Parts: sequence; structure tokens; C-alpha cells
Amino acid sequence: MSMSNLRIKVCRGALGSFLYSIIIRGVYVRPSTQEELREILEVEKEIRKNFSPENLRTHPVIRAYRDFYWRIGIDPTKTRPSAEALVRRVLRGKGLPKINNIVDAGNLASLKTFIPIGIYDLDRIKGGLKLRLSREGEIFKPIGGKEERLSEGVIVLADEEKILHLFPHRDSRETMIIGSTRNILVIACGVPGVPYGLVRKAVRETRDYVIKFAGGEAGEILSSIQE
Repeated sequence: MSMSNLRIKVCRGALGSFLYSIIIRGVYVRPSTQEELREILEVEKEIRKNFSPENLRTHPVIRAYRDFYWRIGIDPTKTRPSAEALVRRVLRGKGLPKINNIVDAGNLASLKTFIPIGIYDLDRIKGGLKLRLSREGEIFKPIGGKEERLSEGVIVLADEEKILHLFPHRDSRETMIIGSTRNILVIACGVPGVPYGLVRKAVRETRDYVIKFAGGEAGEILSSIQE
């Protein structure tokens, strides 16, 4: 697979959602260094300085994802949009979870932009990707949870064999970043009401942090294709 030939199609029924993506090759996975953790701490300080649980609710980007959650049948006051959950975690004084340098880079970019970021092991993706509606009985294997049998009509990101992601908040362990990962696919998730430019910016932020934290060579940023 070359740097730029992985395309993501968005099928009918995705309710106006869209994606930006980039491939980064030649990364090395390890725990984040103290220097990288200090950089994360600086961004966390800015979040605590500029936001509170009260004003977060009215932020237009947070609002857009919350509205989208209601549309797909998820109560966002119980299951927070992923970027909002990270921000609220920081506001509670817990800080970002420290997983590894790749995942930490994506979480940092998500914290700065409020855009959900997914990072996947490129070499475990089979064929092209589609953002589509699930079929009755399809299996999803979430990170940190038991496999689930989906009902029909859930928005999912899938390759030719399996589901990578429940849009826009849960990833599969089948393509998660592990110690042997060397090539990755970064995806930023957009919904109606969120500017396209901001979602693209989130991919750029993630790319820059990944290369800074984990090395690698990036391809071009690609937008999803409406099918």
C-alpha cells in the first residue's frame, strides 16, 4: 500500500459525518518520555485556564458532537463524546491517560482541537475502508471490552473483513496500536456543525505530534469520499 492510495468512502446513512485521514510510516511505539509528558502537561494547563465544565457545554464544537450523539441514539450526558471526555478528565485534575507515545500524541491533538482522533495499525487493515451502517449481527471487538453483536444501522468504520470503529467514539482492539506497530492510519471524525478546516487541522496536529514523539514519514492528508 503506497502512502496515499488508501481511500475512505462514506456511504448513505452516515448523517452528514465526514473524515480526514493520513498515513504515517516508520513509527516506533514506546512509552512517552518525560519531555513529551511535560509538553502534555503544558496543554493541560491551558485547558484548565481557559475552560470549565460550565462553559464547555456551550462550546460550538462540543455542542455539535453532543447533537450528533442524540441523533444516533446515544445520550451524551452519559456517554461523552471522546474529545469532550478527555477535556473533562483534564478539568477534573486527572490528566490525559498515558498509553504509549502514538496514542498519547493523538489524545493531545484531540485535547487541543476537541476533535475525535482514531489511530490504527495500518498493516492490520484489509482493503479499503467504508464509513457505513452496520448489518444485523456484525461483530465488534472493543478495546478493553468483550466482543459485541451489533444491531442494524449503527454507523461504523469497516474494512473488507471487520469493524475498526463505532463512529465517533469506540475503537476495535483488532487494529489498535501495539508494540510492533510500524505504520499507522490517523483519522479525524467530523459531524455536521464542525468546520471541515478544524477537522483537517486535527489531523495536522496529530501528524506533527506523532512525528515528534515517534518519528516516521507522513503522506498527504486525504478527505473521505462520498459514495
